[in-house]
Amino acid sequence: MKKAQKHKKKGVLLAALLLLAALGAAAYRAGLLPQRTYTDADFGIETYRSAVDRDGDGTDDQTDFLRGVRAYLATEPKYQSRYYAGGYPDDGYGVCTDVVAFGLRDAGYDLMALVAEDIAAAPEAYGVGTPDRQIDFRRVRNLNVWLSRHAVTLTTDVSEIAQWQGGDIVVFEGHIGVVSDRRDSRGVPFVLHHGSPMQTAYEQNVLARRKDIVGHYRIS
Repeated sequence: MKKAQKHKKKGVLLAALLLLAALGAAAYRAGLLPQRTYTDADFGIETYRSAVDRDGDGTDDQTDFLRGVRAYLATEPKYQSRYYAGGYPDDGYGVCTDVVAFGLRDAGYDLMALVAEDIAAAPEAYGVGTPDRQIDFRRVRNLNVWLSRHAVTLTTDVSEIAQWQGGDIVVFEGHIGVVSDRRDSRGVPFVLHHGSPMQTAYEQNVLARRKDIVGHYRIS
């Protein structure tokens, strides 16, 4: 009898673990968000539109970039850091910087080429010992330097909610993400990012919780 009860308990525990795993996987795939999310209009904020359309497709850079980020994350990239001879991952894997790189590529910016050119032009700004264009653009530190030199620098104060717009780029210590066009009940935007294999969703309400923001940029 005791043995049967033990097996039953184990069975219940296993079922619970499987259910949690399934829910976690579903959340990861769907980019789970709170039931109610908000937009700029809910807070009387004017949505920013760039005056630049780098790839000439009729969509401004800010909108184009954000759409590109969402399109990339819709492929459900798996988190793993690897080196690629072609620079851009081509096997369904990626890291945080790839969210930015693929989003920008959709807007007409080849980040691999742009970072390589800037490192060659101003090596002292980057402090890269031996430049390698295939990987330099996938390092957070290098992207922070490049953005500080070529993008619009904005506030890092999260309480200034109107200054945080969908399609902005946020740099944390050792991590990078893209500001979402969806906001929480306080008006703080969500972040689109890919930070680790344990992350439960690609879009998360983490901006106000992190105390390590080192940069906030707008591409144009």
